[in-house]
Formats: sequence, C-alpha cells, structure tokens
Amino acid sequence: MILSGKKVIMIGDSITDCERARPIGEGKGDSSLGRGYVAQLHAMLEATYPTLDMRMINMGIGGNTVRELKTRWQTDVIDLRPDWVSIMIGINDVARHYNRRLMKEWHVSLEEFETTLSALVEESKAAEIQKIVLMTPFFIETNPNDQIRIMTLEYGAAVKRISEKHGTIYIDVQAAFDVYLKHHHPTELAADRIHPSQTGHMIIAREWLKSVGYTWL
Repeated sequence: MILSGKKVIMIGDSITDCERARPIGEGKGDSSLGRGYVAQLHAMLEATYPTLDMRMINMGIGGNTVRELKTRWQTDVIDLRPDWVSIMIGINDVARHYNRRLMKEWHVSLEEFETTLSALVEESKAAEIQKIVLMTPFFIETNPNDQIRIMTLEYGAAVKRISEKHGTIYIDVQAAFDVYLKHHHPTELAADRIHPSQTGHMIIAREWLKSVGYTWL
C-alpha cells in the first residue's frame, strides 16, 4: 500500500475539521480526527491494512478560505514535515460572495483563489512533500442555474487546472456527489447544501480512497 509508513496531513475548512481535536492528538481514539471523512477513511485504511503504520493528522479549521490556509501553511503543514498533504478548500471562498455580500474585503476572487492555492502547492513541492492531493469544493445542489453551484464549479475547475499544472492527485468531489444526487434530494445529504451527513462524508472518503488505489485485502 503506497501509504505505508507515511505521515498524512488533511487540511481544509469545516468539512475537514468536523470537530477534530485541538491540540493535535488530544482527542480520545478516532475523535482526534473529527467525525467526518478524515476519520472514516482512516478507519477504513486501518481496518483493511492493519500493518499500515500510517499517521494521519487533521488540520482542518472551520470557516477557512484559501487566505487562511496561506497564513498557516508553514506551521500547519511544512513544519510538521508530512509525506503527504491532502487539501480541500474553496466553498467558503465562494460562499463569502453571498453570505457576506456587502463585505467585499472578505471576498476571494477566482484569480486570487487559483494563484494562492497554486503557490501553496509549489511550497509543498519545494519542501519535498512526496504526494499532494487536491480535492474540489462542492455544493450539494442539483439546480444547474443555482448561482452558488455555478461559482463552485468554476473554483473546482481552478483546482483541476492547478492539479494538471503540478501533477498532483485530483479528486472531483462535486462529480461524486452529483452521481448520488441523481437518485436523492440534496437535503438528504446537507440541509445547508454544504455540511454533509455521514453518508456525504463517506462519499468523500470513498473518492479519496479510490484516488490512492485502495483495494480490499
């Protein structure tokens, strides 16, 4: 298994955070990793590969945009010397244009988002982090004309461009949710269209595991 013996940092906003322990390692059992996709995929890896010897660290912080990631990248990623870093960011960058409509200084443009995230990937590569995983933001909505969904897709396309530029692992989380939403109403996964249920977190975890070549033993 390619994750054998690796230290993996999962970083992002509230979807990654999901009540994770602060400081690192202070939680009891899996609660140190939160109650979302990070804990789920870690549990699956541990159960399937009992000799994996992998350390996973959840560094998600609720409300973060790519700006906040930039300010803490050195302390929360580089200084921890991980072998892998997995990044999911963007929905707050989008949402601030709507839930903070008149607070223009809070808005993160598509250009700023793409430039900043690309720079963070470059910093990670320069620090010799072996693998970088980029996950798209998502909005759990089926209406193709919804403004937030349209904007989220644009920011997701930026993530794909960055991934192709730097040769990272790429996960289209929005596409994975869209498959489920062909059969279910969005409120089954997230009342606010952003923070997913345990089923939603499992959809994210499954896509992450698929991206690293996970197989049942």
